[in-house]
Amino acid sequence: MRTELVSEPGDPNRPNEDFASVGLPASGQGGSLIVLDGVTPPRGETGCLHSVPWYTARLGGALTELTVSCRDLTLAEILSRAILRTAEAHATTCDLSHPRTPQATVVLARWSPQEVEYLVLSDSALLVESPAGEVTVVLDDRLSRLPRSALATDAMIDTTLRNKEGGFFTAAADPSVAARAVTGSLPRTDTRTLVALTDGATRWVEKFDQGGWADCFALVRKDGAAELVARVRELERADEETRTYLRRSKTHDDATVVYVEL
Repeated sequence: MRTELVSEPGDPNRPNEDFASVGLPASGQGGSLIVLDGVTPPRGETGCLHSVPWYTARLGGALTELTVSCRDLTLAEILSRAILRTAEAHATTCDLSHPRTPQATVVLARWSPQEVEYLVLSDSALLVESPAGEVTVVLDDRLSRLPRSALATDAMIDTTLRNKEGGFFTAAADPSVAARAVTGSLPRTDTRTLVALTDGATRWVEKFDQGGWADCFALVRKDGAAELVARVRELERADEETRTYLRRSKTHDDATVVYVEL
């Protein structure tokens, strides 16, 4: 079994807000992967005393434990419990109803000898390779389908779209959001490799148009996860002045890639 995990901050002077882990139970029967992309808030009040890295570490730690130890729960149930556990850790000190309370996108996958389960919430991605070499991408594309005019200001997003019907959803403080995630399962015999990526890494496909998802997968398999991140950084630097591709996006974003051959 080959596993590879790379997570690099967009700015070396700022904490990485992503979280990633691979869990392998002592029995050797199956495992799990978790990738979280902490949502960087705009400057101003968030209602919370804690940072985004604090939140992703708490949520990611809970998810790592629960995906390995609670085989009887679905991934959506696990995400719900992990969100609740994290919310309870700061409910007495923070306003968890604030739209900018710490939050994250989520990719979960869990495998056993019989099946592979997956969950995606918001704009991170999961690539699934079959034994025949076919690559399928699992996305929660609600954010990308919204008109650009609806995303004109942070205030508009928070008021009308963030964790609201008709908008998009992230893991914040409401456990019920887990039911909004894209979920599914595949026979283990139909799955050979998984690659989870935050949107800082998917820029290679989605922002810079360097190839499709199968090309992205092939790059990670051949040259490694670190090479994908390095190429994204080169593209970001080249676009820094013209803003041809990134436009309103931040120049450099935290980038995480997890590669697992089952």
